[in-house]
Amino acid sequence: MKKPSLIPSSSGIWLALGVALTLGISTPPAARADGLDPEATRILQDMSNYLAQTPRFTVNADVDFEILNRSGQLLQFSSFQTLAVQRPNQFRVTRQGPVANAELIFDGTTLTLYGKNSNVYSQLAFESRTGIPAPGGDFLFVDPYAILSEGVNSSTYMGTAYVNGIECHHLAFREDDVDWQLWVQTGSTPLPMKYVIASKWVTSAPQYSVRLRDWNLNPQFTSGQFTFTPPVGAVKVEEVPASDVEDYLPPQGE
Repeated sequence: MKKPSLIPSSSGIWLALGVALTLGISTPPAARADGLDPEATRILQDMSNYLAQTPRFTVNADVDFEILNRSGQLLQFSSFQTLAVQRPNQFRVTRQGPVANAELIFDGTTLTLYGKNSNVYSQLAFESRTGIPAPGGDFLFVDPYAILSEGVNSSTYMGTAYVNGIECHHLAFREDDVDWQLWVQTGSTPLPMKYVIASKWVTSAPQYSVRLRDWNLNPQFTSGQFTFTPPVGAVKVEEVPASDVEDYLPPQGE
């Protein structure tokens, strides 16, 4: 889940997004790992429990990802994302970036991807209990801890730091293929504020990072918040063009 990758869609709809989410899914307990810092484990569990018990929320996210181009230059690209969640099975994500300009909406039955640049949309029927994997989506499982801790070889509590002016616990984790870090707000609201993944065996160790801000844990949603109504002139297609959505996940390189 934490490894940046593009996810192809054989069903005619593009299913990946930068901070995707999974709602209403039960997951098996993660295997125990050696070298775990008890304090890092406790904070990760507290954050996971807090999110799992939050029935609805909205949050904004700034997403940065790095690629190594053909000349060997490491470049970073940035985008902006808004997210609205109504558990157990509804969400709406809007993503804007150098390329992506799209929305992903799930009403509990149908997943819709709408490409604003081309004014086209694609839809796919799902069971109401569904999962859409992508980096950063780990936080939104029913049991985030089981997903986040899976494959972790070691962890370290790094002390406190500040993200967006908010004091946070800084946690560091290691897996076979990636290293990742997490900043969790201190106090009675242990919300994730920053999440960074490094592909350590890829040249230059490119990073994928998400800064989460403007959390609202009691939003008032409208009746049509999670319903897609095609805009005037919108055309339904089998697959939304890459020109609308290819910025949702980190490219694999040039």
